[in-house]
This record gives sequence, structure tokens and C-alpha cells, in this order.
Amino acid sequence: MTFKKFSRAGLMALACGLLFAAFIGVFLASAPSFAQNPPAAAPAATPAPAATPAAPAPAAAPAEPAPPACDAKTLEKCTPNSGDTAWMLTSMALVLMMTIPGLGLFYGGMVRKKNVGDTVMTSFAVTCLVTVIFAVVSYSLAFRAGSPFIGGLDRAFLQGIMSDIAKGIGNPNPLAPTIPETVYMCFQMTFAIITPALIAGAFAERMKFSAMLWFIGLWAILVYAPIAHWVWGPDGFLNSANADAYVKVLDFAGGTVVHINAGVAGLMSCLVLGKRKDTGPAHNMVLTFIGASLLWVGWFGFNAGSAVSAGMQAGMAMTVTQIATATAALAWMFVEWGTRGKPTVVGICSGAVAGLVAITPASGFVGPAGALAIGAAAGVVCYWGATGLKHMFGYDDALDCFGVHAVGGIAGALLTGVFAISEYGGTSGLIEGNPGQVINQIEGIVIVFVYDAIVSLIILKVIDVVIGLRVSDEIEREGLDLTLHGEAVQ
Repeated sequence: MTFKKFSRAGLMALACGLLFAAFIGVFLASAPSFAQNPPAAAPAATPAPAATPAAPAPAAAPAEPAPPACDAKTLEKCTPNSGDTAWMLTSMALVLMMTIPGLGLFYGGMVRKKNVGDTVMTSFAVTCLVTVIFAVVSYSLAFRAGSPFIGGLDRAFLQGIMSDIAKGIGNPNPLAPTIPETVYMCFQMTFAIITPALIAGAFAERMKFSAMLWFIGLWAILVYAPIAHWVWGPDGFLNSANADAYVKVLDFAGGTVVHINAGVAGLMSCLVLGKRKDTGPAHNMVLTFIGASLLWVGWFGFNAGSAVSAGMQAGMAMTVTQIATATAALAWMFVEWGTRGKPTVVGICSGAVAGLVAITPASGFVGPAGALAIGAAAGVVCYWGATGLKHMFGYDDALDCFGVHAVGGIAGALLTGVFAISEYGGTSGLIEGNPGQVINQIEGIVIVFVYDAIVSLIILKVIDVVIGLRVSDEIEREGLDLTLHGEAVQ
């Protein structure tokens, strides 16, 4: 691989990143803890006066006892919490909106006009394909007990997931004890959908549609399902909530499972496919703006929904998500403004996505101060990832899947180990005297990176040998919309 000289933009972004890191170091040295003191207990309420006893009611036939409420100790024939269920139904819809239409429009605006149809078609087709795969096998492999490395098959084809709807009772997944298992399955399905859809940003404008379907389908089973089980499965070997985990990795909503995972697979796709024959500016910045806005709104379901309850942790996750996203968007805008002379719509939208990516693993573990730091770091390092890093190594990451999602996911995962506050998420980070959590985060990143890179590369090579990965030069010149789909944007 040929190394290229750093671009001016890359050097400026790197310098800003180093200055920011130095600032954070000085700030942390002067502020030993960001944890807030718990509020004082409210005074006891004055007891109400005794009521006048009413006349005894006539005896009634004894009623059947109501089923117990579902919780961590009661997981069979119990009643789900209606508030949690309502919030998770909403979160599921928000996360689905992130892929269709959010990601489709975000990516569609950044490609050339002749490839817009193929780009949005990819997001839609991935949604359909992964839905079926997840229901058939991936949910069971990822979120049911089995081994530290892969789940079981007791929920293959969603067998055994039925509840007694007439009586309002069910048997929830232990990972989400207060909501119906069907709701938890659908919520996790939306994560499984958007992760491979993100990969398409790396190979946009040059992969065969048929090859894309084969790659995404195999990757969803062989890469996403195992890694989701490692980090989130009940007996996963990287799950911080598993007492027997080998490495306790903090990943609240998918920094490792979703973003590093997708970014690394995207990089492998770039390397195998090679560069595009020709490139051009973004086709429609308004589409990208609309897509980024939908992603931002949908991300509240992504992060706050990962609390799997309508409680305080969801509220904090929502708060830090908003703060980090806005901070990262401003950071990217200012760096771009300083290095290129003009702030752009595509730039500030990309910065917002970078902030969303970086706060994802940390959203249930850090507070507002940590969110500010993570957002600022994400805006700077992801700008460098999308400019200096890409140009230095010479790979063609069309829509910066690796530069934003892998680089942002890695930054967020590392900084989670720094800024985690025990009061917020139950685990202390470096600033509370637990440097070991940073080591855990590094180990988790390396394990996921290596496994993903190797398996993704094998899948891509096999597909290339069997049916071929890349469209012909003629199809690439004419555009994928007309040649592969028989449609064109007017």
C-alpha cells in the first residue's frame, strides 16, 4: 500500500485534535470528577387524616389474582410494563426511520445523480433482506443464551416467542424483562438493519446489486450476529453485564457492534473493489440535509431506547446525545472553515453524524461534560478520517463509512472508558480512578476489528470469485440507475 503525503486539511485537523486533547487533559486535571452530588431526600409527607369508615359492601365472588408484573426476577407469565413498552415501540419506529428514509437520503444526496436510485434502493433492499434473516436466525444467535461466542437456536424462526395476548401476559427476554419479547426483537432488528446499510457508503457507485445482496446477507449472519452476541448477549464474552465475561466492554447502544463493525467492513470493501473510475461532487445537498436531520431525530430511539425502559437512564442518554451531536457538528464546521475557507452543508451534516456515532457507546455511561468532550473530539478526528486519513492511504471510501463510523466509533469507545461515571451507568472510567476500563475498551476494539476484517474479506473474496463484485466500466460510466434498475432520477 502506498502512503501519500498529508494534505493541508489533514494536518490542520490533526493539529486541532492534538490541541483539543491537551485542553481536555488540563481540564480533567483541574476537575477530579464530573459526578453530581445526589439530591437531598425530600421531606416526608404529612399523613392524611383518617377517613370515616364506609358501610361494608356486599360480598362478591373472589376474583382471579392478577398476573405479576414482569421484572428481572419474574420472567414467566407476567404482565409487561405499559410505559416501557410504549417507549420501546416508539424507539423501534425511530430507529427504522434512520435507515429508511434517513440513511437513504443522506447517502443519496452525496452520490452523483446517475447513481441516486441504486443508493436509495440499497437502503430499502437491505431493510427487507435483514428483516427476514434476523427473524429466521440472527435474533436467536445474537440475543439468546448459548455460549460466550454465539447464541442458541431456541428462537430460530421466532419459535416460542408467542405471548398470551388475550390474558395480557408473556415471557420476556431476560435482557429486556419489562417489555414483550416481540418488541425487544423488533427493536434489535432495526440495529441489525442499519449496521450493514451503513457499509454501503463505502462501496457506493461501483458494486453489483446482486453481489451487494449476497455480501450483506452473509455478513449479517457471520459477522453481525456473533459480534452482537459477544457484546450484548446474555453470556457474551465482552458483555460488561455478564459476570463471567472475559473482557467487560462498555457499549451502551452500538459504538462497537454497529459503527466500528460497519466501518471496518466498509474498509475491506474499498480495498477489494478498488477506486471508482471517476468521481464528482455531491448530487443534492438538500437530500443529505434531510437525511442527516432524520438520522439525528431517529438517534434518540437508538441511544435512549437502548435503556430498554422509560426511566432516568433513557433521559440522560437523550441529553448527552443532543449535546454531543451539536458539539461535533460545530467542531467539524469550524475545522473545515479554517482549512478550506468555507463551511459546507455536507460538512456540518457529516459532523453531526460523527457526534451521533461517537456518543453511541457512551450514552448510558457519561454525563453532559463527557458528552461535550466526546462531541468535540468526534468532530475533529472524523474530519481528519474523512480527509487526511483517506488521502494518506489512498483508498476510495466513497461516502466516508470508515472515516466517520469506524474512526468515530473507536474514538467514542475509547472515551467511554475515560468519561464513564458510576453514578450514571454503574461503571467508573479513567476520571474516576479506573484506568482498567480504558484497557477493556481497547481490547474490545481490537477483537472486533480483527474478526470483522478477516471474515468480511473472506466473504468479499468468495463472492468475487463466484459472481463478481464490481460492475463493468461501461455500467459505471453510464450510471447504476439505468443499467441495473432501468430507472433514472429526473
